[in-house]
Amino acid sequence: MNKLLKLSAVSLLTIGSFSVQASIFHSDTLEDVQAKGSLSCGVSTGTPGFSNPDSNGNWSGMDVDVCRAIAAATLGDARKVKYVPLSAKERFIALQSGEIDVLSRNTTWTATRDNSLGLNFAGVNYYDGQGFMVKKSLGVNSVNDLDGASFCIQAGTTTELNLADYFRSNKMSFKAVTYDTSAQTKGGFEADRCDALTSDVSQLAGLRSTLKDPSSAVVLGDVISKEPLGPVVRQGDDNWFNIVKWSLNAMIEAEELGITSATINDASTSPGVQRLQGKTGKLNEHLGLNKDWARNIIAQVGNYGESFERNIGMSTPIALPRGVNQLWIKGGILYSPAFR
Repeated sequence: MNKLLKLSAVSLLTIGSFSVQASIFHSDTLEDVQAKGSLSCGVSTGTPGFSNPDSNGNWSGMDVDVCRAIAAATLGDARKVKYVPLSAKERFIALQSGEIDVLSRNTTWTATRDNSLGLNFAGVNYYDGQGFMVKKSLGVNSVNDLDGASFCIQAGTTTELNLADYFRSNKMSFKAVTYDTSAQTKGGFEADRCDALTSDVSQLAGLRSTLKDPSSAVVLGDVISKEPLGPVVRQGDDNWFNIVKWSLNAMIEAEELGITSATINDASTSPGVQRLQGKTGKLNEHLGLNKDWARNIIAQVGNYGESFERNIGMSTPIALPRGVNQLWIKGGILYSPAFR
């Protein structure tokens, strides 16, 4: 467990049907991680494409790659990660208590979470929105056809609040059938305990790919919310906050510069490439890391585009297009602040 040196604030916040204690700690997480020789990273209990274990317990996904990037930056080895599966209800408490060093678990950045839990969101690794999955046999084409329907929902998520807001605004009624984990919501959907399953569109695509018959269900085109997903850290340790933030940014910057895991070590005269390679600049000193911290991320994990295509891209069963998660120079909204 991390060393929690000073408790500076405590408050109580109710999210959905449960309460969590928001504590702001001062600590040196980098020192603690390096002393342990591993990064404790909070992930989901299983979300295909984002954080999901295989039959041998090997984790993969977009969120897992963020964990691996932080380990590569701080420990020089992307494999030195201890993955801690957490439900939506457990995730913030685990981070606040020091059970984990960082949370990288399809978690939406909201004002309440950012300002009341003693936590900091360190960026966005996937811009998402809430959608709906229904059985094709239901013959539904829009969420507006679901007045009075029942919905399988994961408890402790923004999904519950968004659904209530949307149906109230449109003078519609619904019944919530709540579960603790994503896998349980899928089970409820397959067992016809609800008319529709609602969650982030990316999660719906992942769940649909694991149905016994994926062709039996369809994800509707309706998107009713903004769900910027990204890694989270405790407040009170600005250096660790910066390390997590810039580890993610390094993956995004590398894609923009055209650097991949196969080319990061190639000779280059580009000032931007040389900064990522650790040949120029002093960003590593400001972060308290070795000069090859970003090089390690790209060499061992890859750039953002590589991670996307490997985990959720069109060649995978999840088959998500880049959409707004495309680089800004290609029509999306994704970009990193300047590496200089």
